[in-house]
Amino acid sequence: MLRFRTVLLVFVFILIARDASAQGTASVSLVDAYRNDADKIIDTALADSSGFERLAYMCDTFGHRFSGSENLERANDWILETMTADSLENVRGEAVMVPHWVRGREALTLLEPGQPRDLQILGLGGSVGTPAEGITGEVLVVKSFDELEERRDEAQGKIVLFNVAFTSYGRTVQYRVNGAVRAAQAGAIASLIRSVGPVSLYTPHTGTMRYDDDVPPISHAALTVEDAIMMQRMQDRGQRIRVRLMMEAQTLPDARSRNVVAEILGWERPEEIVVLGGHSDSWDVGQGAMDDGGGIVAAWEVLRVLKKLGLRPRRTIRVVMWTNEENGLRGATAYRDHHQDEIDNHVLAIETDSGVFKPRGFGFSGTSEAYAVIQEIGRLLERIESGDISRGGGGADIGPLMRQGVPGMGLSVEGEKYFWYHHTAADTMDKLDPHEFNLCVATLAVMAYVVADMPERLPSNRPASTN
Repeated sequence: MLRFRTVLLVFVFILIARDASAQGTASVSLVDAYRNDADKIIDTALADSSGFERLAYMCDTFGHRFSGSENLERANDWILETMTADSLENVRGEAVMVPHWVRGREALTLLEPGQPRDLQILGLGGSVGTPAEGITGEVLVVKSFDELEERRDEAQGKIVLFNVAFTSYGRTVQYRVNGAVRAAQAGAIASLIRSVGPVSLYTPHTGTMRYDDDVPPISHAALTVEDAIMMQRMQDRGQRIRVRLMMEAQTLPDARSRNVVAEILGWERPEEIVVLGGHSDSWDVGQGAMDDGGGIVAAWEVLRVLKKLGLRPRRTIRVVMWTNEENGLRGATAYRDHHQDEIDNHVLAIETDSGVFKPRGFGFSGTSEAYAVIQEIGRLLERIESGDISRGGGGADIGPLMRQGVPGMGLSVEGEKYFWYHHTAADTMDKLDPHEFNLCVATLAVMAYVVADMPERLPSNRPASTN
C-alpha cells in the first residue's frame, strides 16, 4: 500500500512538472517568436529623429489646436497630406461636428486692498462671458464645497474663489468642473478657482467646466496659484477684497472637424483591428505639445517605423487622431458610432495622453487571460525599461470602445511634471525630450505590432464578429 501511494505521488508530481514546463514553454515562445522584430523596432525608433522634428514643426507652425479653430483644421490638413506622402493606407478624415467656444479678451483687476493691479486669469472652457463692463464685486475665499455651504449666507452677491490645494487631478478638478454651479447655487455672481496644478510659475490653467440647466450660469475662470493664496492671506487678515472680472467668452454654433485616420492593413485578418492614438485638439493656449501633440505624432510614428522595416502584421493597425477630447469628446463618440459594425473586431485599443515623457509601460483593462498575454509582451520592452504592465488603464478617447467590451490600455510615463504645464501657455515643445519621445514610439510600436501579429487573437469578453 505504501509503495502504491509513493508511485501515485511520483506520477502526480510528474504531471504537475509537465504542466508547469508546458506553461513555461508557451510563456517563453511568444517572447522568442518576436524578440528579433521587437529589437529591430526599438533600434529603428531610437535612431530616428524625424518624428520629433515633425512634432516641433506642427507645434511651431500651427500653434494651439482648439476645437472649432482654423489652427486645428490647418494642422489636420497637413497631417493628412503628410500621411499620404508616407504611403500609409486608408488615410482619411472622418467628419465630426464639434463645439466652438471662443475665449475672447479677458481680465481680472484687483481693486482693493491696495492700488488696483491686473492679475493673470484663464477663462474656463464653456464659460459664459460677463457684461461688456465686467462684473465688480467682493470676493469670498473658501477651501472646499463644504466650507462654501457653511458660509452660504456670506456668498450671496459675491464672487466666490475656491482656493483648493492640488492633491490629485481627479479630486481637485471637481472645483473646475462644478465650481460655477455650486457657487451660483449659493447666490454668487461669478466664480474663480485656484488653478488645478501642483506647481505654478504664475501660470493659470484652463480646462472644461459645466453648467446645470436648473442653475443660472455665471462666469467661471482660473487664476494663478500665487494669486489664490494671496487672496486667502488677505481674507485671513480681515482685509476686504474687491475685483473686477471681464470675460468676452461666447459659444458659437458647432463647427466641422475630423478624426484623422491611417492604417497598415493586416495581411491575414485585415478586419481585426488594433486601434492606437491620442487627441489632435488642444486648449487654446500654448502649443499643445505635451497634451496631446506628442501622443498623436508618436502613434503616427508607429506606422512609419513598421512600414520602414517592412513589418506588416496579421491584423490591421489603425492610428486615430481623435478630435475634441478637451471639451466634448465628440471625436471619440463619433468614432464609436461610425465604426459600430466593427466594434466586435476591435482587438485592442491603446491611448497615449499623459505626455511623451520616459515610458514605464502600460495600464491595461481586460480579462485575466488577456492581461497575462500583455504582461508577456511587456518582457520584450525590458531592455528600454518600459515593460511594466499594471492593472487598470485606458483613456478618455477609447472610453466609448472600452464600455462596449474592447480591451483598453494607456501608455504610462514618468509624468511627475505633467500637471505643471497641463492646460497652460507653458505646454510647449521645450518641455519634451527627443530621446524620451522615441522611447514612447518604440514602446507603442512593439506592443501594437505583437498584439496585431500574434497567431491567436487577444482574449476578450466580446466574441469576434462573424461578418
